[in-house]
Amino acid sequence: MIVDTHAHLDFPDYKDDVDEVIKRAEEAGVEYFINVGVNVKSSIKSVELAKRYSRLYASVAIHPHDASNVSKEGWSQLEALSRQDKVVAIGETGLDYYRNRSKKDDQKRLFRQHIELAMKEDLPIIIHNRDASSDCLEIVRSYSSKIKGVVHCFSGSKEVAKEFLKLGFYISFAGPVTFPKANSLREVVKSVPVERLLLETDCPFLAPQPKRGKRNEPSYLKYMIPVFAELHKLSIEDIKRITTYNARELFGIGQVVSKGKIAYVIRNSLYLNITNRCPNRCVFCSRETNPYVKGHYLRLEKEPTSEELINAIGDPSSYDEVVFCGFGEPTERLDELKTVAKYLKENGAVVRLDTNGLGDLINGRSICEELKGLIDTICISLNTNFEKDYKELCNSSFNGKAYPSLFSFIKKAKENIPDVMVSVVGIPEVDIESCRKIAEELGVRFRVREYNNVG
Repeated sequence: MIVDTHAHLDFPDYKDDVDEVIKRAEEAGVEYFINVGVNVKSSIKSVELAKRYSRLYASVAIHPHDASNVSKEGWSQLEALSRQDKVVAIGETGLDYYRNRSKKDDQKRLFRQHIELAMKEDLPIIIHNRDASSDCLEIVRSYSSKIKGVVHCFSGSKEVAKEFLKLGFYISFAGPVTFPKANSLREVVKSVPVERLLLETDCPFLAPQPKRGKRNEPSYLKYMIPVFAELHKLSIEDIKRITTYNARELFGIGQVVSKGKIAYVIRNSLYLNITNRCPNRCVFCSRETNPYVKGHYLRLEKEPTSEELINAIGDPSSYDEVVFCGFGEPTERLDELKTVAKYLKENGAVVRLDTNGLGDLINGRSICEELKGLIDTICISLNTNFEKDYKELCNSSFNGKAYPSLFSFIKKAKENIPDVMVSVVGIPEVDIESCRKIAEELGVRFRVREYNNVG
């Protein structure tokens, strides 16, 4: 299931076969479409298409090319359209200094009008930005955090992408990402967190390399997704799932998931979500605010039994590894962890445990000896090199006992588990090099986890 967040199926290019185009897209796994208006007439057609097709939604706007020719009547029509059913965004709007078909001042004025309309109707905006990044960013910044949206068909630099990301925007890329000489653009794609990535075709324009020069259509997303998967070192299914979730978050379309997964796949690793309990409330943890990891919903209504976990796992031998991780601290359920880990080892799995290292305090005894032979790799969250900072960052219910127990746990893990790693989150409050030195002194591996990049 995937979403084409930017299509122009109302254009004359599809006047004879739009039904067939949509059918081909659905057969290719495109579940939803957003048809994007570029003027009043196009926006009307977008709304009509949304009424005609259940899986199609509309966005309405006047393109910056026409900014110098907007009538009062035309703007009133657009305002009325923005309140129609299945209108999920205002756009595409923005600035285009490449073709300059309208005066820059008129473009900026119209862009602001669109933003204010989006704010009034509580809708995201779809931004067109071509050779106008400085002015575009200045205008968006002037509205602070009151707006949300996506910069579509992105063609700017890493630095510009970073600034839009800071403002909370999503970024989407079209067919050129597949072009053989588009190495610079692919480097930009790599710099955009997958949690902020959307799929689009911008059809009928910019068909991907296998169809280059031909009319583009939503089914051609299938040629782009493998490129995103390779660049982000994820699977094709990961990209489909994550970008579909992102589209739902921004535009409010698609089904809302309400049942937490107890076993979920990222890349070719199987993750086990056995509890949401944790004695820490780390300031960088998203468990409390956003119960999703790489598009998987992980908030549990009840904790799974060992039998339920084993049934959900099935044959684990085909996975690169099976990881006790999820959205809580696995050692909160030590008995279930050991039972399932024993099953995994008996069936040829490589097993990893991601832990906060407070298992001894949680269980009231030393537990690393019990994990011997069951866990191949253990990744322990060190988080910082100072006890004072640990208290502030991790807010442990064990207070002053937590940090000393963590170090004791790391030393005991090294005696009982073949591969031990400690990790920190790469945030300004953490002295990475001092933490690396601690890992070296303890004789264990060291890893820096990227902030807001879970999974």
